[in-house]
Amino acid sequence: MSPSTSIVALPGRSARAGSAKTSPVRELLALTERPEVISFAGGLPAPELFDLDGIRAAYDEVLRTPAVLQYSTSEGNHALREEVARQYTADGLPTAASDLIVTTGSQQGLGLLSTALLDPGDAILVEEPCYLAALQTFALAGARVIGVPYTGDELDLDALERLAAEHGPRFFYTVPTFQNPTGRTHDLAARERIADAAQRHGFRIVEDEPYRQLRYSGAPLPSLATLAPDHVLSLGSFSKVIAPGLRIGWVRTTADIRPTVTIAKQAADLHTSTIDQAAAAQYLTSGRASHALDRIRGAYAARRDAMLDALPQALPAGSEWNRPDGGMFVWARLPEGMDATAALATALSHDVAFVPGSPFFAGPADVRALRLSFTTYSPERIRIGLSRLGAAFSSAG
Repeated sequence: MSPSTSIVALPGRSARAGSAKTSPVRELLALTERPEVISFAGGLPAPELFDLDGIRAAYDEVLRTPAVLQYSTSEGNHALREEVARQYTADGLPTAASDLIVTTGSQQGLGLLSTALLDPGDAILVEEPCYLAALQTFALAGARVIGVPYTGDELDLDALERLAAEHGPRFFYTVPTFQNPTGRTHDLAARERIADAAQRHGFRIVEDEPYRQLRYSGAPLPSLATLAPDHVLSLGSFSKVIAPGLRIGWVRTTADIRPTVTIAKQAADLHTSTIDQAAAAQYLTSGRASHALDRIRGAYAARRDAMLDALPQALPAGSEWNRPDGGMFVWARLPEGMDATAALATALSHDVAFVPGSPFFAGPADVRALRLSFTTYSPERIRIGLSRLGAAFSSAG
């Protein structure tokens, strides 16, 4: 380089990338890697409940043919889509394999729908609080994210109507069953009103259902797609009911946007891992999956109950929490004047962790809120962890 040559600064990152926040859950996973820490922070399935023998047998079976190591179609393994479609239909939502596009986890499905449906500056509605990784995805898409608040444990449906009329959103994103982060579920009346609002105001619903099969009490509820078939796009995943390492999810599309989602999938990664899809299909049709899911549900129900039984002694007097019928999470609020983020440092010093609720809000945050996951540990370990949490709050005065 000659002395007269000047160095021109490189272009910066995109405005959309700059608007996305890092995930405190991911950061907490690194902070809690010490084996002595009992972490209620991550929504981690219990590894001892993975059906290692069944999953290993499924891979052994599909590896009898080299086809599972070859390139494949972007829409996904037909046998896998047939099985997922069969499960939807059995649950009361008639579905064909052609309605489904297999994705690399349902998280990719969120990204594909954002690519297919959003231009920078478009408005969308989300539940407030909202699944954190969805907020990241929508920020990267350049969306204007508008939160629909809760009143107690119920979504403010009047606010949904008002915001839809005011902003003309492209879609409303919801986790209607055992929501992350709150564990809340929209009842039938709420689902009917959400579906009706979508049809009257002309917006889509993105229905994210990774926890639907993790029900421990109460009666099953219909998919929003049964109530407004042309307006609802559904996401599903095997991460919570088989294993997250498979990274297998799907989008149940409507005919009008299916070609666009397929193109987005082609551009993203051509197709999801062929061997993982084939193994998942083999595992599902082997009959082992339903037995494993029964075992998972039984174990998680006991863990939920252990957490709910121990919370009165773990949280400060005046705290509140819900009692979810399923899923992986309990949502709690500390008494007036307390801050969950400030309390986390004290909790970590007592070798226990939770996730403060603030990052789950698109708008002004509830600083008193926190999320506790109950699936990772045995009931006894949960009781030990919550006793540590109680000691942490006691030490803070």
